Amino acid sequence: MQNALHQKYSQIIKAKATDLGFDACGISKADFLEEEAPRLEAWLNQNYHGKMSYMANHFDKRLDPRKLVDGAKSVITVILNYFPEQQLPTNDDNYKLSKYAYGTDYHFVLKDKLKDLMAYISEEIGEVNGRIFVDSAPVMDKVWAKKSGIGWVGKHTNLITREIGSFFFIGEIICDLVLQPDGAIKDYCGTCTRCVDACPTDAITEPYVVDGSKCISYFTIELKEAISEDVKGKFENWIFGCDICQDVCPWNRFSKPHSTPEFTQNTDLQQFTKNDWEEITEEIFQEIFKRSAVKRTKLEGLRRNIAFVKN
Repeated sequence: MQNALHQKYSQIIKAKATDLGFDACGISKADFLEEEAPRLEAWLNQNYHGKMSYMANHFDKRLDPRKLVDGAKSVITVILNYFPEQQLPTNDDNYKLSKYAYGTDYHFVLKDKLKDLMAYISEEIGEVNGRIFVDSAPVMDKVWAKKSGIGWVGKHTNLITREIGSFFFIGEIICDLVLQPDGAIKDYCGTCTRCVDACPTDAITEPYVVDGSKCISYFTIELKEAISEDVKGKFENWIFGCDICQDVCPWNRFSKPHSTPEFTQNTDLQQFTKNDWEEITEEIFQEIFKRSAVKRTKLEGLRRNIAFVKN
């Protein structure tokens, strides 16, 4: 009887997630991530987090969702596609921006949708103790998405689905509601090593292991100081983020344009030339990237990246 109820609740939640525009929704039991503990420890011990000191904080909370939400029983994971209908020019004559940063910052968009899902759960099922997470706390997004059967973690350490590839955002609700968990699916990377071979800074040190401190996204977004001369000439014109390992992944031939209006790029960006980027003013930066993830670097950081790539 209880199992039938848990199954019913899970179906209700997944149906609502689809209504809200999420591309997939999966459920896991909120347990200690036993397999991940030694992996995370080894990764941190090798300093693969670079200057991202926050990655070493709250080790126990990263591995146990019950330390984030009292009495947590389930992790509800959702994904939201951001693959654009029209990509910015990616030829060698222009600077490149990661596709995830084309539109409104995903933190706002996902949080709003998850708040709607949370409100719906309370209305339909009853008062639930839960929290919404969108990169806002030490939650291992990709691991939970993998455990809930949404996809598998590829050799570039991004989550991949067979239906839409890997260009999507991940968010969670961790709550005290007992739900019917989904099972993980198999890894479909096979013998392919395209992502490993394509990384210009050799950040993928071996399949399924990324040295974050060598990643172009790390240098152009997370690093606040001067970029090391060791990687000079290796950025292939990326000035905010990098999509190389995803662009070469065969599974992304199944990517389809998103249907989230907020992720549509600013039309001015489409016309941006190399010269426009090099001469960008504070006023234009604030106007074009008003609610964009690009604001994380601030104009000063963007100019540093452009100068590093340019010379």
